[in-house]
Amino acid sequence: MSETEPRGSHQVAALFSGGRLTVIPRKPARREQLLEHLARTLFERDRVYTEREVNDALLTVHEDCSALRRYLVVAGLLERPRDGSSYRRGRLNS
Repeated sequence: MSETEPRGSHQVAALFSGGRLTVIPRKPARREQLLEHLARTLFERDRVYTEREVNDALLTVHEDCSALRRYLVVAGLLERPRDGSSYRRGRLNS
């Protein structure tokens, strides 16, 4: 693994087949690795997204975009105002 490659990227890669996510991990640590990967690869820093744009991006990897969006928000990897009018990429650990 290179120094620029995020921690756990090989484990995350194992969750995908043909570019599609095959399973959303139940274990919190593994799910956190997946969510950080999704936030990093699907959402640009400092860009504001509509809910539709977030859903469309998540649908490129898995059909349950609502669950993934909720996990990303709860983890602080996507931030949204109280009214849910927009989304923005939040903090990333690595």
